[in-house]
Amino acid sequence: MDSLTPQGPETGNNENPGPTHRDLRDLITRFQAMGELQVIEGADPQLELSALAEVVTSRYPGEEPALLFDKIAGYPAGFRILSGASNSFRRLASVLGVAPPRSKIDIVRSYKARMKKEFRLIPPRVVESGPILENVLRDDEVDLSRFPAPHVHELDGGRYIGTEDLVVMRDPDTGWVNVGTYRIMVHGKDELGIWISPGKHGRMIREKYFSKGEPCPVLISCGQDPLLFLSSNAELGHGISEYDYMGAQRGEPIDVVLSELHKLPMPARSELVIEGEILPDEKRLEGPFGEFMGYYASEASMQPVIKVRRIYHRDDPIITLAIPSRPPSNFTVARGAVKSAMIWDEVEKAGLAGVQGVWNHEAGAGRLFNVISIKQMYPGHAKQAAMLAANCQSGAYAGRWVVVVDDDIDPSNIHDVIWAMSTRCDPPNDIDYIRGHWSTPLDPMLRKPPYENNRAVVNACRPWAWKDDFPTVAEASPELRNHVMSKWPHLFER
Repeated sequence: MDSLTPQGPETGNNENPGPTHRDLRDLITRFQAMGELQVIEGADPQLELSALAEVVTSRYPGEEPALLFDKIAGYPAGFRILSGASNSFRRLASVLGVAPPRSKIDIVRSYKARMKKEFRLIPPRVVESGPILENVLRDDEVDLSRFPAPHVHELDGGRYIGTEDLVVMRDPDTGWVNVGTYRIMVHGKDELGIWISPGKHGRMIREKYFSKGEPCPVLISCGQDPLLFLSSNAELGHGISEYDYMGAQRGEPIDVVLSELHKLPMPARSELVIEGEILPDEKRLEGPFGEFMGYYASEASMQPVIKVRRIYHRDDPIITLAIPSRPPSNFTVARGAVKSAMIWDEVEKAGLAGVQGVWNHEAGAGRLFNVISIKQMYPGHAKQAAMLAANCQSGAYAGRWVVVVDDDIDPSNIHDVIWAMSTRCDPPNDIDYIRGHWSTPLDPMLRKPPYENNRAVVNACRPWAWKDDFPTVAEASPELRNHVMSKWPHLFER
């Protein structure tokens, strides 16, 4: 999708009805009707399936179809894998329940508007039953080999059933239910491996159990509404449940069923949920795994084992697949839009005025390259914007670049951004550094603990002291552009 000239904050597509789908299957039907779903039959889960999805994404970033793999080699028809559920702008708008965007910033603006207008956390609703209970495998019946967990990358250490997943834990002290996304490797018929980056809430909760010598109860949903996946990826504050946040997005509680063993809440309409315990005294080699920055940045390591005791699944379950890889990945569009809206919301709540748009660039792996556009209003405004965007909760984890641009720059248009950096930034005076920031072992620039990185904040705005005398931009006026576009509309149809 081409990015149009950015609009002011009060214009554009502001219809914001909220999500109307019930679950992943509703969305698949909708995507098919939109012409944005391709069904692929006969793919091999050993590399072939994920490689195809990766190539399609890299060829058509932001416009690629979702791929639904069926009749997967070695598995019964109906046991399916879905790649890229919300990774086009049209599908993402459908998932979020916002108006179809005319530009990338439209979808960010609509999402932010929802957070600003009557946004309140809504806890989930516990129900007695749901489609997730159509099949329940207990104890000796548990066999993870029944499900088509793919071998995602050629150098991966094994098969991963959890990539676009939800990992649910309960804090033993407060009862807070946290939902995160962490990679889950298949070790055997009833054993899994789990890798969690330092500083993540799930790791903090796990360590509380381990410090007492106790196993950590856990649920893993391996196929679900992509709105839940986007919520689980959000950097929410400590103590806020992602289930409550998703309820706020929907405007109503999501239905959850309590699991048999640990009474952990699982989405009633998930496709496949695994229940067990993370063991404090048993580890196995986990990884390597190609990760979201596009590298094998962390070596295989000894990580805790999950003992699986229950598997819940719908008839003909659908596993959702994220493919972390050299960007663009099959989730970076959706992650970028949501993260952009959250950064925008947080910097405004911190008091920053004049924000015109925020974009988290796909080439930055959904975290590393954030751009914020402002209408300069006072000396130091650009520096304030940069520091807030770099340090707010949604922008802090594993970032590397924050670029501030003027209001005539579309932050989602990388050509605009690089042009501004090239013509309005004086590197010795306009680039500052923040050292020792929160990062991850997955950062290829970090070789050993502590996993703290350095980041740059770039002022690519016209110099405040003489911005009104800065050379005039050489381009057609908006009126002239609109004239020729309306006179020859067929040239601008996609």
